[in-house]
Parts: sequence; structure tokens; C-alpha cells
Amino acid sequence: MIQDHLSTIIASNSLEEVWSLHTAKMAEFGFDRIVYGYTRFRTGTTLGDLQDALILTNHDAAYVEHFVGDGAYYQGPMVAWAAENVGACSWRMMQELAMSGRLSPGEMEVVALNQRLDVTAGYTVSFHDVSLRAKGATGLTARRGLSQDDVDAIWDKYGDDLELANKIMHLKVTQLPHTTGQRRPLTARQREVLEWVADGKTIQDTATIMGLNPATIEKHLRLARETLDVDTTAQAILKASSQNQFFLIER
Repeated sequence: MIQDHLSTIIASNSLEEVWSLHTAKMAEFGFDRIVYGYTRFRTGTTLGDLQDALILTNHDAAYVEHFVGDGAYYQGPMVAWAAENVGACSWRMMQELAMSGRLSPGEMEVVALNQRLDVTAGYTVSFHDVSLRAKGATGLTARRGLSQDDVDAIWDKYGDDLELANKIMHLKVTQLPHTTGQRRPLTARQREVLEWVADGKTIQDTATIMGLNPATIEKHLRLARETLDVDTTAQAILKASSQNQFFLIER
């Protein structure tokens, strides 16, 4: 039952558990390859630095290398749709645009890549976010052998449940602690120092509270900035907060 699955997702405490449950459930409906992306650092017409985005996928390594690693997703027709829309969209739209010559050369290269790697039928779900700088979406690829007609028939029957399951997954993922790109997570000491500064404590206050000297606090702040790839402590606090890395309940 989808309700039981959703209850389990909601009760989960780790990103890994949520993703494992979600991919298994989607596979039951014929979608065995998924790519999910979420950023809080969208700027203008771009989705921001990939290193600041959370990417989850169970696609084959070859597809991930080209679509994500080589940046092909920048030209993805369904990525473009997701960036400007909310809801669910059949990949039939992409096929129709390609057949009518309404895709750019770059977009056609992505279509060719998809065909070459057997990513040919599926659905995209784009999520509503309250921030202008946030965007999340997922691409559900049907298992090999299923046509777009097959996928559309599945969606006609189960689409409401599938869209709901993906929305719940998205909401759960965005509230769990995570890191982005290839960056290391903050150490416990770096996180604690940032938490105290975020609470309005000075470096001297933080040193006194933690039983350290101010130079050590400065060192941990510098390392935290380097880990998060930002220039200022204020930016580090913003980024760590957006990744839900603060004030964690130890389990």
C-alpha cells in the first residue's frame, strides 16, 4: 500500500534510508532508474553550481558520467521543463518536440545520449518550492523494454500515487542533513563552532564555552569555510543551515 510506504518514508531518519525505500517503491511501478536533484542556490536562469546541488541517482555509472559529470543535464529538455514548471510531465513531450524540430542542437545531443544509453521512456516530476532560489525535480526512467505508451498507461492508472510519493520523498530529503557535490561534511567540531557563532556568540564567547583558545576557534571557522567553499563565516552559516547540518539530534 502506498500509504504504508509513505508512513515509512516520513518516519525515516537518514537520507540513505529514504532513497533506498523510494527507489525500491518506484521500481515496483516500472521506474527502475531515477535521478533526483535539488538546489537552494538557483540564480537567474541557471540552476547554480553543481557542487551546491544535492544529486541522488541509481542510474548506471556510464549515464551518470555523461548526464551529470559532463554537464549534459544543462541541455536536457526535461530539465528545462522542470526549471520552469511544477507538476508531472510525460517524456512524450520531449519526443514530440524532437520530432517537430523544436529542440536546439544541444538538446538533441541529450536526446541522442538518452537513446544510446536506453533512457527513452519516463516521467519528470518538478516540485513546488517556496524560495525563488530553490528547485527540486526528479526524472523517472522506465525499465528497459517499456515504451512511452506503456509508461503513460502506468501514469494514467497510478499517477496520483506516484506524484504524491515523489513529493513526500522530496519534502523528507530536504529536511534531512546532507552534503552536496564532492564536498566533505563538516566535522563535529566545525559544526559546533558554527552553531555557536550562528547563535550570536563572539569568537571569545565560543572559545570560553568550548574550553578552547580563540586561535583554535578561528582555525575551525577557517576550515569550515574551506569545506563549504565560501568566503565568509556568514556564508558558511547560511550554507550549512540550508543543508540541515546544524543542531542535529544524535541517534
